[in-house]
Amino acid sequence: MSSAGVGPLCFLRSKVNAAVYQEVLEHFMLPAADQLYGDADFIFQQDLAPAHSAKATSTWFKDHGIPVLNWPANSPDLNPIENLCGIVKRKIRYARPKNAEELKATIRVTWLCDMVHYPAGSSHQRMGTWWS
Repeated sequence: MSSAGVGPLCFLRSKVNAAVYQEVLEHFMLPAADQLYGDADFIFQQDLAPAHSAKATSTWFKDHGIPVLNWPANSPDLNPIENLCGIVKRKIRYARPKNAEELKATIRVTWLCDMVHYPAGSSHQRMGTWWS
C-alpha cells in the first residue's frame, strides 16, 4: 500500500521467510509499484520482521535499485500497514466469516475500499513529525 494506492493482495499458504518474502516482492510488489508509480522514484517501507531484515532481502532491494527506509524498532504508529490491518480486523469481526473463502472475500472487499487510502496518506504527517 502507498499514498498512490494499494497493490494486489497475496494470500500465502506458508510461513514467510526471506525467500518467500522476496518472491512476493518480485511477483506482487514490483508490478504494483510499476503500476502505481511508473518511472517515478519511491522509497520502500517495511518493519524489522526477520524476513524483511535478512541480508538476502537487503541484497534483493540493492539489486533492484529500490531504496528502503531505515526504520526504528517498535514504531507501529509510523507504519500505515498497521492501521490498515486494524481496519481489516474490525471488518472481519463485523462480518464474522464462516470459512476461509468468506474470510478472504471480506479481506478483499476491505482492501479495495476507499478508506484503506487514509492510513497511507496520513502517515506523511506522522512521519514529518518523526523526521523533525
